[in-house]
Amino acid sequence: MQRFKSLSALRRSFQRQSHSCYSTISAQRDNYPQHHRFEEDVLVEGRAFSRAAILNRPSQLNAITTSMAGRLQRLYESWEDNSQIGFVMMKGSGRAFCSGADMVTIYRLLQEGNVTECKELFRTLYQFIYLLGTYLKPNLAILDGITMGGGAGIGVPGMFRIATDKTVFATPEVQMGFHPDAGASFYLSRLPGYLGEFLALTGEKLNGAELVACGIATHYSLSGKLAWIEERLGQLMTDDPSVISDSLAQYGDLVYVDKTSVLHKIERIDKYFCHDTVEEIVDALKEAESHDELCSTALKKLKEASPLSLKITLQSIREGRFQPLDQCLGREYRTSLHCISKQVSGDFSEGIRARLVDKDFAPKWDIPNLEAVTKDMVDSYFAPLPTSEPELNLPTALREPFM
Repeated sequence: MQRFKSLSALRRSFQRQSHSCYSTISAQRDNYPQHHRFEEDVLVEGRAFSRAAILNRPSQLNAITTSMAGRLQRLYESWEDNSQIGFVMMKGSGRAFCSGADMVTIYRLLQEGNVTECKELFRTLYQFIYLLGTYLKPNLAILDGITMGGGAGIGVPGMFRIATDKTVFATPEVQMGFHPDAGASFYLSRLPGYLGEFLALTGEKLNGAELVACGIATHYSLSGKLAWIEERLGQLMTDDPSVISDSLAQYGDLVYVDKTSVLHKIERIDKYFCHDTVEEIVDALKEAESHDELCSTALKKLKEASPLSLKITLQSIREGRFQPLDQCLGREYRTSLHCISKQVSGDFSEGIRARLVDKDFAPKWDIPNLEAVTKDMVDSYFAPLPTSEPELNLPTALREPFM
C-alpha cells in the first residue's frame, strides 16, 4: 500500500468507514451529499477488501450523465485513499455495461441552447477517465453487454477488463456526426496495425472473444459465470494484481475467435486503412470492392457517416498514436467543444436526432461529401480553445500520465 501514500497526502482526506465481509453498501451510506436519484444511478457494493461501482440506469443502457461521472470520480478517489480497500471494480445493471455518454440529454441541452451543461459533462467524464487511467490500485471493469463509445472509455483504462459472450463493443460516433472520444484516440491507436482506424471509421462491432484477441480486454468469461467470479473476488484480501489475475483466470474461459471475424482479415484491413486520407482509404476500398466483401461492408458504413466526422476521426487516431493519455483527452475535449459549438457544422445534433431521437436513420449532414470538407475545417476542430474557454484541467503533476 506504500505506493499510493504520497499521492493521498497531497489530496484532501476522505472520511473512512469500516465494512464487514460480504456487506452490501447502499448508495445512501456514502459520505457525499447527493440527490437521492443521482445516488441510485451509481450504486455501491462492498466486500471486506474491495468495492464495486454499479452503473444503474438499465433502461438507458447505463448512459453516463454529469452527476454519474462526478459521483464515480468521488467514489474512486475515496477508495484510492482508503487503506482498508485493496482493489475496486465497475459493472453495469441490465443488458449493458455502459452505452456511453447520455447523447439524448446532450441533444436536448443543445436544442435548448444550454452548451454550458454539455461542456460540464465532457469535462467531468474525461477527468474521471484520466483518474482511471492513472489509478494506483488494481481496478476491474466487467464489460458484460453493450460497451460503446464513452462506455468503452470508462472500461478500457481498467487494469483488468473482463469481456463475456454478451459483450458488444463499438465506437459508432462518426455515424452521429461526432468523433470517438473518452480516450478512444489513445486506446484505438494502440491496437494492432490499422485496426483502430477501421473500428473508428466504420463503427464495426466486436464481440467479447475479439476484444480479448486484440487486447482491449484482458480476460474472458461466460456471462453465466460472472457471479462465481464476483464471489471469488469478494473473498480476496489483497491488492496484488497477480493474485487478482490468477483468480480471474481460474474462472475464465478459452477464447475462440470465429473464422468470420474481422480479426482474421487484419492484413487486408491494414492494406485499405493505412492511407493518409479518408479519400485514399475510400479509393482503396472501391478498387477491391468487387472481390472483397470486407470492402463493400466498410464502404456502406463510411457512406452512412458524417464526412466531416470521418476526417476529424482519422486525424485524431493518427495523432493519438504518439500522445500520452492526458494529451489525447485534452485534444478530444477541444474537439468535443468545437462539435457542440456548431461554428463549422451542426452534424453532431443532426446525427443524434437521426439515430437516437427520431430514429429515421436519415441524417442530413451539413457538409454532404468528403470533397467539400476542407483542411481548414478539420484543423479548426483541433485548434486551441478561445482564451475565455479553459482547457481540460488534468492533475498531471500528481498523477503521471503514461504512454
